[in-house]
Amino acid sequence: MTMTTDLPLPASAASSWLRRAAIPILFLALGVVYASWAARLPAIRDALALDPATLGTVLLGGGIGAVSSFPLAAWLVGHYGARKAALISGVAILLVLPTMALMPSWPWLMLGMVGFGATTSCFDVAINALGAEEERAAGRSIMSMLHAWFCVGTFGGALLSSGAAALGLPPLLHFSLIVLALSLPLYLSCQVLPCDQPDPEAGRKHFALPHGALIWLGLIAFLGAVSEGSLTDWIALYLHDHLHASEAVAPLGYAAFAGCMLAARLVGDRLKERFGARKLVAVSSALSACGVLVAVLAPNVPVAILGFALAGLGVAAVFPCIFSAAGRDGAASLAAVATLGYSGSLMGPPIMGYVVHGAGLQAGMVFLAVACAGVALAASRASRLV
Repeated sequence: MTMTTDLPLPASAASSWLRRAAIPILFLALGVVYASWAARLPAIRDALALDPATLGTVLLGGGIGAVSSFPLAAWLVGHYGARKAALISGVAILLVLPTMALMPSWPWLMLGMVGFGATTSCFDVAINALGAEEERAAGRSIMSMLHAWFCVGTFGGALLSSGAAALGLPPLLHFSLIVLALSLPLYLSCQVLPCDQPDPEAGRKHFALPHGALIWLGLIAFLGAVSEGSLTDWIALYLHDHLHASEAVAPLGYAAFAGCMLAARLVGDRLKERFGARKLVAVSSALSACGVLVAVLAPNVPVAILGFALAGLGVAAVFPCIFSAAGRDGAASLAAVATLGYSGSLMGPPIMGYVVHGAGLQAGMVFLAVACAGVALAASRASRLV
Protein backbone atom coordinates (compact mmCIF):
# COMPACT_ATOMS: atom_id res chain seq x y z
CA MET A 1 0.00 0.00 0.00
CA THR A 2 1.28 3.43 -0.87
CA MET A 3 0.95 5.98 1.90
CA THR A 4 0.09 9.55 0.99
CA THR A 5 2.44 12.33 1.98
CA ASP A 6 -0.31 14.97 1.88
CA LEU A 7 -0.76 14.98 5.64
CA PRO A 8 -1.32 18.09 7.76
CA LEU A 9 1.67 19.40 9.63
CA PRO A 10 1.90 18.21 13.23
CA ALA A 11 0.56 20.77 15.65
CA SER A 12 4.05 21.35 17.07
CA ALA A 13 5.53 22.01 13.60
CA ALA A 14 2.71 24.36 12.66
CA SER A 15 2.98 26.28 15.92
CA SER A 16 6.77 26.48 15.55
CA TRP A 17 6.39 27.97 12.07
CA LEU A 18 3.78 30.45 13.26
CA ARG A 19 6.00 31.43 16.19
CA ARG A 20 8.84 32.30 13.80
CA ALA A 21 6.44 34.20 11.53
CA ALA A 22 4.54 36.04 14.27
CA ILE A 23 6.60 39.22 14.60
CA PRO A 24 7.07 39.60 10.82
CA ILE A 25 3.30 39.24 10.43
CA LEU A 26 2.73 42.07 12.92
CA PHE A 27 5.11 44.36 11.01
CA LEU A 28 3.42 43.36 7.73
CA ALA A 29 -0.04 44.14 9.13
CA LEU A 30 1.01 47.63 10.19
CA GLY A 31 2.36 48.26 6.69
CA VAL A 32 -0.91 47.17 5.06
CA VAL A 33 -2.87 49.55 7.30
CA TYR A 34 -0.56 52.51 6.59
CA ALA A 35 -0.59 51.93 2.83
CA SER A 36 -4.34 51.41 2.66
CA TRP A 37 -4.97 54.74 4.38
CA ALA A 38 -2.33 56.68 2.43
CA ALA A 39 -3.31 55.30 -0.98
CA ARG A 40 -7.02 56.15 -0.56
CA LEU A 41 -6.31 59.61 0.87
CA PRO A 42 -7.00 61.35 -2.49
CA ALA A 43 -10.51 59.85 -2.59
CA ILE A 44 -11.24 60.87 1.00
CA ARG A 45 -9.77 64.33 0.38
CA ASP A 46 -11.92 64.81 -2.72
CA ALA A 47 -15.07 63.59 -0.97
CA LEU A 48 -14.65 66.29 1.68
CA ALA A 49 -13.30 68.93 -0.78
CA LEU A 50 -10.23 69.70 1.37
CA ASP A 51 -7.62 72.23 0.24
CA PRO A 52 -3.92 71.48 0.95
CA ALA A 53 -3.78 73.63 4.11
CA THR A 54 -6.89 71.99 5.56
CA LEU A 55 -5.57 68.56 4.64
CA GLY A 56 -2.31 69.38 6.43
CA THR A 57 -4.31 70.38 9.50
CA VAL A 58 -6.26 67.11 9.32
CA LEU A 59 -3.04 65.11 9.10
CA LEU A 60 -1.76 67.02 12.13
CA GLY A 61 -4.28 64.99 14.10
CA GLY A 62 -2.30 61.82 13.40
CA GLY A 63 0.82 63.34 14.87
CA ILE A 64 -1.05 64.66 17.90
CA GLY A 65 -2.48 61.22 18.54
CA ALA A 66 0.91 59.56 18.09
CA VAL A 67 2.86 61.83 20.45
CA SER A 68 0.14 62.08 23.09
CA SER A 69 -0.24 58.29 23.15
CA PHE A 70 3.20 57.64 24.66
CA PRO A 71 1.87 57.57 28.24
CA LEU A 72 -0.70 55.02 27.07
CA ALA A 73 1.93 52.97 25.19
CA ALA A 74 4.20 52.97 28.26
CA TRP A 75 1.30 51.95 30.47
CA LEU A 76 0.24 49.12 28.16
CA VAL A 77 3.75 47.68 27.86
CA GLY A 78 4.47 48.23 31.55
CA HIS A 79 1.32 46.56 32.82
CA TYR A 80 0.66 43.89 30.19
CA GLY A 81 3.94 43.31 28.35
CA ALA A 82 4.68 44.04 24.70
CA ARG A 83 2.79 40.99 23.38
CA LYS A 84 -0.56 41.90 24.93
CA ALA A 85 0.05 45.57 24.19
CA ALA A 86 0.42 44.67 20.51
CA LEU A 87 -2.85 42.72 20.55
CA ILE A 88 -4.82 45.46 22.34
CA SER A 89 -3.54 48.28 20.13
CA GLY A 90 -3.83 46.13 16.99
CA VAL A 91 -7.52 45.49 17.64
CA ALA A 92 -7.98 49.22 18.23
CA ILE A 93 -6.42 50.00 14.82
CA LEU A 94 -8.83 47.64 13.08
CA LEU A 95 -11.76 49.35 14.81
CA VAL A 96 -10.59 52.86 13.89
CA LEU A 97 -9.61 52.33 10.22
CA PRO A 98 -13.11 51.92 8.70
CA THR A 99 -14.46 54.89 10.63
CA MET A 100 -12.00 57.14 8.75
CA ALA A 101 -14.12 56.69 5.62
CA LEU A 102 -17.29 57.75 7.44
CA MET A 103 -16.23 61.17 8.71
CA PRO A 104 -18.63 63.87 7.41
CA SER A 105 -16.31 66.90 7.67
CA TRP A 106 -12.67 67.83 8.21
CA PRO A 107 -12.95 68.37 12.02
CA TRP A 108 -14.36 64.87 12.39
CA LEU A 109 -11.69 63.46 10.10
CA MET A 110 -9.01 65.21 12.17
CA LEU A 111 -10.51 63.63 15.30
CA GLY A 112 -10.37 60.27 13.55
CA MET A 113 -6.73 60.92 12.70
CA VAL A 114 -6.00 61.47 16.40
CA GLY A 115 -7.34 57.99 17.12
CA PHE A 116 -5.54 56.51 14.13
CA GLY A 117 -2.23 58.08 15.18
CA ALA A 118 -2.63 56.95 18.79
CA THR A 119 -3.47 53.33 17.99
CA THR A 120 -0.81 52.89 15.29
CA SER A 121 1.92 54.44 17.45
CA CYS A 122 1.07 52.19 20.42
CA PHE A 123 1.19 49.18 18.10
CA ASP A 124 4.44 50.40 16.53
CA VAL A 125 6.16 50.82 19.90
CA ALA A 126 4.95 47.38 21.03
CA ILE A 127 6.14 45.49 17.94
CA ASN A 128 9.48 47.32 17.88
CA ALA A 129 9.97 46.34 21.53
CA LEU A 130 9.23 42.74 20.52
CA GLY A 131 11.69 43.09 17.62
CA ALA A 132 14.45 44.55 19.81
CA GLU A 133 14.07 41.68 22.26
CA GLU A 134 14.15 39.16 19.40
CA GLU A 135 17.32 40.80 18.07
CA ARG A 136 19.01 40.58 21.48
CA ALA A 137 18.02 36.90 21.75
CA ALA A 138 19.34 36.17 18.24
CA GLY A 139 22.67 37.90 18.92
CA ARG A 140 22.75 39.45 15.44
CA SER A 141 21.14 42.26 13.47
CA ILE A 142 17.61 41.39 12.35
CA MET A 143 15.77 44.71 12.74
CA SER A 144 16.16 45.69 9.08
CA MET A 145 14.61 42.37 8.03
CA LEU A 146 11.69 42.93 10.41
CA HIS A 147 11.15 46.39 8.96
CA ALA A 148 11.35 44.78 5.51
CA TRP A 149 8.16 42.95 6.41
CA PHE A 150 6.58 46.33 7.13
CA CYS A 151 7.55 47.25 3.56
CA VAL A 152 6.00 44.02 2.26
CA GLY A 153 2.81 45.24 3.88
CA THR A 154 3.02 48.76 2.47
CA PHE A 155 3.89 47.48 -1.01
CA GLY A 156 1.09 44.93 -1.01
CA GLY A 157 -1.33 47.39 0.55
CA ALA A 158 -0.56 49.98 -2.11
CA LEU A 159 -1.13 47.48 -4.93
CA LEU A 160 -4.37 46.30 -3.35
CA SER A 161 -5.46 49.92 -2.98
CA SER A 162 -4.72 50.58 -6.65
CA GLY A 163 -6.84 47.58 -7.56
CA ALA A 164 -9.63 48.66 -5.21
CA ALA A 165 -9.66 52.13 -6.77
CA ALA A 166 -9.64 50.68 -10.30
CA LEU A 167 -12.64 48.51 -9.39
CA GLY A 168 -14.45 51.52 -7.99
CA LEU A 169 -14.60 50.21 -4.42
CA PRO A 170 -15.39 53.03 -1.99
CA PRO A 171 -12.87 53.52 0.85
CA LEU A 172 -15.30 52.19 3.47
CA LEU A 173 -15.71 48.83 1.72
CA HIS A 174 -11.98 48.69 0.98
CA PHE A 175 -11.03 49.37 4.61
CA SER A 176 -13.62 46.86 5.88
CA LEU A 177 -12.10 44.12 3.70
CA ILE A 178 -8.64 44.98 5.07
CA VAL A 179 -9.97 44.61 8.62
CA LEU A 180 -11.46 41.20 7.82
CA ALA A 181 -8.21 40.03 6.24
CA LEU A 182 -5.98 41.12 9.14
CA SER A 183 -8.08 40.13 12.16
CA LEU A 184 -7.18 36.43 12.34
CA PRO A 185 -3.43 36.84 11.59
CA LEU A 186 -3.20 39.52 14.30
CA TYR A 187 -4.90 37.31 16.88
CA LEU A 188 -2.93 34.16 16.05
CA SER A 189 0.42 35.95 15.97
CA CYS A 190 -0.09 37.47 19.40
CA GLN A 191 -1.30 34.14 20.77
CA VAL A 192 1.81 32.17 19.79
CA LEU A 193 4.42 34.67 21.00
CA PRO A 194 6.00 33.90 24.37
CA CYS A 195 4.35 35.53 27.34
CA ASP A 196 6.63 38.44 28.22
CA GLN A 197 6.71 39.85 31.72
CA PRO A 198 5.23 43.27 32.47
CA ASP A 199 7.77 45.96 33.31
CA PRO A 200 6.31 48.35 35.91
CA GLU A 201 9.41 50.55 35.72
CA ALA A 202 8.80 51.14 31.98
CA GLY A 203 5.19 51.92 32.77
CA ARG A 204 6.24 54.77 35.05
CA LYS A 205 8.38 56.41 32.33
CA HIS A 206 5.45 58.01 30.60
CA PHE A 207 7.25 60.51 28.39
CA ALA A 208 10.97 60.55 27.63
CA LEU A 209 13.26 62.76 25.62
CA PRO A 210 16.72 61.76 24.37
CA HIS A 211 19.72 63.12 26.19
CA GLY A 212 23.48 62.97 25.75
CA ALA A 213 24.64 60.98 22.75
CA LEU A 214 21.04 59.88 22.10
CA ILE A 215 20.18 63.40 20.92
CA TRP A 216 21.64 62.71 17.47
CA LEU A 217 19.58 59.52 17.20
CA GLY A 218 16.53 61.54 18.21
CA LEU A 219 17.26 64.16 15.55
CA ILE A 220 17.61 61.47 12.90
CA ALA A 221 14.30 59.97 14.05
CA PHE A 222 12.62 63.38 13.91
CA LEU A 223 13.80 64.30 10.41
CA GLY A 224 13.36 60.73 9.17
CA ALA A 225 9.74 60.76 10.33
CA VAL A 226 9.16 64.14 8.70
CA SER A 227 10.43 62.86 5.34
CA GLU A 228 9.15 59.27 5.33
CA GLY A 229 5.79 60.11 6.91
CA SER A 230 5.12 63.06 4.61
CA LEU A 231 6.12 61.06 1.54
CA THR A 232 3.68 58.36 2.64
CA ASP A 233 0.86 60.90 2.78
CA TRP A 234 1.75 63.01 -0.26
CA ILE A 235 3.17 60.76 -3.03
CA ALA A 236 -0.26 59.77 -4.35
CA LEU A 237 -1.48 63.36 -4.02
CA TYR A 238 1.58 64.69 -5.87
CA LEU A 239 1.09 62.31 -8.79
CA HIS A 240 -2.66 62.89 -8.89
CA ASP A 241 -2.67 66.68 -8.56
CA HIS A 242 0.63 67.81 -10.08
CA LEU A 243 1.12 65.25 -12.86
CA HIS A 244 -2.58 64.40 -13.32
CA ALA A 245 -2.28 60.65 -12.74
CA SER A 246 -5.60 58.83 -12.40
CA GLU A 247 -6.80 57.60 -9.01
CA ALA A 248 -5.86 54.05 -10.06
CA VAL A 249 -2.34 55.04 -11.22
CA ALA A 250 -1.44 57.44 -8.38
CA PRO A 251 -1.04 54.69 -5.72
CA LEU A 252 1.63 53.04 -7.93
CA GLY A 253 4.03 55.82 -6.93
CA TYR A 254 3.69 54.80 -3.32
CA ALA A 255 3.94 51.15 -4.35
CA ALA A 256 7.30 51.90 -6.02
CA PHE A 257 8.45 53.79 -2.93
CA ALA A 258 7.43 50.95 -0.60
CA GLY A 259 8.74 48.22 -2.92
CA CYS A 260 12.19 49.78 -3.05
CA MET A 261 12.16 50.22 0.72
CA LEU A 262 11.47 46.49 0.90
CA ALA A 263 14.33 45.62 -1.44
CA ALA A 264 16.76 47.79 0.51
CA ARG A 265 15.70 46.38 3.89
CA LEU A 266 16.13 42.80 2.68
CA VAL A 267 19.87 43.50 2.39
CA GLY A 268 20.04 46.20 5.07
CA ASP A 269 21.40 43.98 7.84
CA ARG A 270 24.26 42.76 5.63
CA LEU A 271 25.05 46.32 4.48
CA LYS A 272 25.05 47.49 8.09
CA GLU A 273 27.49 44.75 9.11
CA ARG A 274 29.79 45.58 6.18
CA PHE A 275 29.78 49.39 6.18
CA GLY A 276 28.46 50.34 9.61
CA ALA A 277 25.17 51.97 10.49
CA ARG A 278 26.49 55.53 10.44
CA LYS A 279 27.81 55.40 6.88
CA LEU A 280 24.79 53.42 5.68
CA VAL A 281 22.26 55.94 7.01
CA ALA A 282 24.26 58.97 5.80
CA VAL A 283 24.75 57.70 2.24
CA SER A 284 21.25 56.28 1.85
CA SER A 285 19.63 59.47 3.15
CA ALA A 286 21.60 61.51 0.60
CA LEU A 287 20.22 59.12 -2.05
CA SER A 288 16.67 59.72 -0.83
CA ALA A 289 17.17 63.50 -1.12
CA CYS A 290 18.31 63.03 -4.72
CA GLY A 291 15.32 60.79 -5.46
CA VAL A 292 12.83 63.36 -4.19
CA LEU A 293 14.51 66.03 -6.34
CA VAL A 294 14.16 63.75 -9.38
CA ALA A 295 10.41 63.61 -8.68
CA VAL A 296 10.31 67.40 -8.32
CA LEU A 297 11.89 67.87 -11.76
CA ALA A 298 10.04 64.96 -13.42
CA PRO A 299 8.23 65.87 -16.66
CA ASN A 300 5.84 62.91 -16.43
CA VAL A 301 4.47 60.22 -14.14
CA PRO A 302 7.00 57.42 -14.92
CA VAL A 303 10.00 59.63 -14.15
CA ALA A 304 8.38 60.83 -10.93
CA ILE A 305 7.73 57.22 -9.90
CA LEU A 306 11.41 56.47 -10.57
CA GLY A 307 12.36 59.34 -8.27
CA PHE A 308 10.08 58.07 -5.50
CA ALA A 309 11.58 54.59 -5.96
CA LEU A 310 15.06 56.05 -5.33
CA ALA A 311 13.69 57.84 -2.27
CA GLY A 312 12.35 54.51 -1.00
CA LEU A 313 15.78 52.94 -1.36
CA GLY A 314 17.26 55.82 0.59
CA VAL A 315 14.91 56.06 3.57
CA ALA A 316 14.88 52.30 4.18
CA ALA A 317 17.90 52.22 6.49
CA VAL A 318 16.92 55.02 8.85
CA PHE A 319 14.48 53.50 11.33
CA PRO A 320 15.90 49.96 11.55
CA CYS A 321 19.34 51.40 12.36
CA ILE A 322 18.23 53.96 14.93
CA PHE A 323 15.78 51.64 16.69
CA SER A 324 18.46 48.97 16.86
CA ALA A 325 20.99 51.48 18.25
CA ALA A 326 18.55 52.91 20.80
CA GLY A 327 17.19 49.49 21.75
CA ARG A 328 20.64 48.36 22.93
CA ASP A 329 20.17 50.67 25.92
CA GLY A 330 16.77 49.28 26.81
CA ALA A 331 13.11 50.20 26.42
CA ALA A 332 13.47 53.65 27.98
CA SER A 333 16.05 54.75 25.39
CA LEU A 334 13.96 53.26 22.59
CA ALA A 335 10.92 55.20 23.80
CA ALA A 336 12.98 58.40 24.07
CA VAL A 337 14.14 58.20 20.45
CA ALA A 338 10.67 57.14 19.30
CA THR A 339 9.21 60.21 21.02
CA LEU A 340 11.16 62.55 18.74
CA GLY A 341 10.32 60.33 15.78
CA TYR A 342 6.63 60.72 16.40
CA SER A 343 7.13 64.43 17.02
CA GLY A 344 8.39 64.53 13.42
CA SER A 345 5.20 62.74 12.40
CA LEU A 346 3.32 65.44 14.30
CA MET A 347 4.99 68.38 12.58
CA GLY A 348 5.78 67.04 9.10
CA PRO A 349 2.33 66.69 7.49
CA PRO A 350 0.96 70.10 8.52
CA ILE A 351 4.18 71.90 7.54
CA MET A 352 4.04 70.07 4.23
CA GLY A 353 0.39 71.09 3.80
CA TYR A 354 1.10 74.75 4.49
CA VAL A 355 4.11 74.78 2.15
CA VAL A 356 2.02 73.17 -0.60
CA HIS A 357 -0.84 75.60 0.01
CA GLY A 358 1.45 78.62 -0.18
CA ALA A 359 4.03 77.59 -2.78
CA GLY A 360 2.79 74.46 -4.56
CA LEU A 361 3.44 70.72 -4.52
CA GLN A 362 6.94 70.99 -5.96
CA ALA A 363 8.02 73.33 -3.16
CA GLY A 364 6.62 70.86 -0.64
CA MET A 365 8.70 68.08 -2.15
CA VAL A 366 11.82 70.29 -1.99
CA PHE A 367 11.10 70.70 1.74
CA LEU A 368 11.16 66.90 2.09
CA ALA A 369 14.43 66.68 0.14
CA VAL A 370 15.97 69.12 2.64
CA ALA A 371 14.72 66.94 5.52
CA CYS A 372 16.40 63.88 3.92
CA ALA A 373 19.64 65.83 3.59
CA GLY A 374 19.34 66.77 7.27
CA VAL A 375 19.16 63.07 8.17
CA ALA A 376 22.40 62.46 6.25
CA LEU A 377 24.13 65.30 8.11
CA ALA A 378 22.90 64.18 11.53
CA ALA A 379 23.91 60.57 10.82
CA SER A 380 27.48 61.67 10.16
CA ARG A 381 27.60 63.08 13.72
CA ALA A 382 25.83 60.26 15.59
CA SER A 383 28.45 58.36 17.60
CA ARG A 384 25.83 55.85 18.90
CA LEU A 385 24.90 54.86 15.36
CA VAL A 386 27.15 51.79 15.01
